[in-house]
Amino acid sequence: MKIERQETFMRDAIPARVKLEVVMCFLSSGISYRLLAIFFRISKSSISKFIPEVCDVMYEALDEYLQVRDKREWEDIQVGFHHRWNFPGCCGAIDGKHVAIQAPPNNCGSSYGRNSDGGVFQASSLYPVLENGSLLPEGGFLVGDDAFPLKTSLLKRYPNEPTIAEKIYNCRFTRARRIVENAFGILVSRFRILAKPIQLQEETAIKMIRTTCELHNWLRKSSLHTYTPPGSIDYEDIVNFTTNLGTWRSEINALPNIARSRINNRSKIAAEKLREKYNFFCDEGAVTWQNYMINNK
Repeated sequence: MKIERQETFMRDAIPARVKLEVVMCFLSSGISYRLLAIFFRISKSSISKFIPEVCDVMYEALDEYLQVRDKREWEDIQVGFHHRWNFPGCCGAIDGKHVAIQAPPNNCGSSYGRNSDGGVFQASSLYPVLENGSLLPEGGFLVGDDAFPLKTSLLKRYPNEPTIAEKIYNCRFTRARRIVENAFGILVSRFRILAKPIQLQEETAIKMIRTTCELHNWLRKSSLHTYTPPGSIDYEDIVNFTTNLGTWRSEINALPNIARSRINNRSKIAAEKLREKYNFFCDEGAVTWQNYMINNK
C-alpha cells in the first residue's frame, strides 16, 4: 500500500508529504479530525480515511524498530545493564500501561475493559515465553514494578526495607527499572494522542499505538539529541548523590499502570531465593556510591 494516490478529473490527489504531516500532527498533538481539517484545509472524511492507511504504511516501513530480540541481542543488553546500571543478570525493564480508547460498538461498557488488571500480563504473548525460558539467556531476568508477579524471570523490589541489604538492592533495582519508566514517559510526552482517550474505532486506535511505538524507537536511534535533549530524561547527580527528574514528568500525566498480578506460591518462593542472592551488593558486588544514595533518599 502506498501513501500517494493518482489524481483524477474530479479532484487533485492529496500529496504524500501532506498526509504524513497530518498524521504526525495528529499523533503528536492528539487534536481532533475537525481541527485537522481546518488547519490543513482537507475534508474530515478524507482525513479519517487516510490516517489509518498511512499508519499501516509507516508501521510496515519501520517494522525493524519493533522486534523481539534474539538470544545474542539479549546477552548484549544484559552486559549493558551490568556495566551501566550495576545490576548483573538483568536483561531489561518491563512495564505495563493502559491506553484509554472508546468502547467498541454494541458494548455497554460493562464487559469492555474487564481484563484491565494484572491478568493482562498473563494473557499477553510475552508471558508464556518468559515462563518456559525461551526468551532470555540462561539466568537472565527482567525487572518490573508491583504490577507484575515476582518470578525467577521477573524480579521486583522489596516492599519493605527493614535491612541495609534490602535498601541497597532496592536502590540498584530502581536504577535499572527507571529505564522503562522514562521510555513510556517520553513516548507519551512526544505523542500526545496517547495521553487522553482515543475516540476512534478499536482497529484504528491499535494502528496508531503501534505506530507511535515504532516512531519512538526510530527517533531514539536516528535523532537522539533532538528527540530527547539533555534534561528530558531522569539522570543521576553523582556529586550530590541525587536523582534529577526528567522534564517529561512535568509535561504530561503518565499513563495509568496495570494492577497487581497474582501468582502461585511456588514461583514466588523460588524468586525470593534468587532475589536474596543479591545480598552480594553489600560486599563483593558493592559500588562506591550506593550507601550515599540510600542515605540521601
